Amino acid sequence: MTNEQEAARTLELSWHKSSYSGPDGGNCVEVAYTPGTVHVRDSKAQGGPILSVPHGRWAEFVRQVAGGQ
Repeated sequence: MTNEQEAARTLELSWHKSSYSGPDGGNCVEVAYTPGTVHVRDSKAQGGPILSVPHGRWAEFVRQVAGGQ
C-alpha cells in the first residue's frame, strides 16, 4: 500500500457510488476525489483495498471506457 493509499484510509473521504448501481448494491465501485488524486474502492468491500490514481489518468480511463479514445 502506498503512502497515498494509507493517507486515504485515515481521511474522511466523500465516496460516490454510480447512479447505475441499484439499491441492493450489486457490482459497483465507489470513487472519492482529493486534490490531485481519485480513490476507487469496491462498494461491497468498503474496508478493502483502495486504488489511488492521478486525476489525469482517471480522466483518460473514463474517456476510454466511454469510447471517446
